[in-house]
Amino acid sequence: MRTLTTGDIAKFCDVNQRTVIRWLDKGVLKGFKLPGRGNNRVKLDDFVSFLKQNGMPIPEQLAEDAQPKVLVVDDELAIANAIRRTLKPLDVSIEIANGGFEAGSQLMMLKPDLMTLDLSMPGMNGFDVIKFVRSTEEIANTQILVISALNEIELGKAIELGANGALSKPFDNDILRQAVSDLLSIKA
Repeated sequence: MRTLTTGDIAKFCDVNQRTVIRWLDKGVLKGFKLPGRGNNRVKLDDFVSFLKQNGMPIPEQLAEDAQPKVLVVDDELAIANAIRRTLKPLDVSIEIANGGFEAGSQLMMLKPDLMTLDLSMPGMNGFDVIKFVRSTEEIANTQILVISALNEIELGKAIELGANGALSKPFDNDILRQAVSDLLSIKA
């Protein structure tokens, strides 16, 4: 979770730092105080929402950070690329991991908002990845959309383990885009 100081926000908005503190005090801008010293911090997402609500431009260096991050996990590169192409029209940043082990390291580095996940992969399969995500505090809130050719019973097991949704392969592009939009609460 990236946070900004009142000084950072003042520079981005070209206002006095005192103005930012007033926004926080009035509740116009959502933030929190650090324990002990009482310094204010604002989550990046909250700042971007504030800018949008007030018709203010989003600074270029924050725009990419503000995009929801999606990690596509599939050992078949052709499928991973098809998922990437399908999701391209959404305003999301997309990375690919070619298997369960690579997904583990990518998850910890990227901390994506959503992961699409194949279940049948050599080494660390999708079920193991779901267990890893749900038991790891830093990434436990990652939305997981399973996309697999396994049967309905196996897809159900993935949901029981903690996946947020499941689609069968071959997938319908519109249904995939809608499922990702719904899980990220963004416009399709």
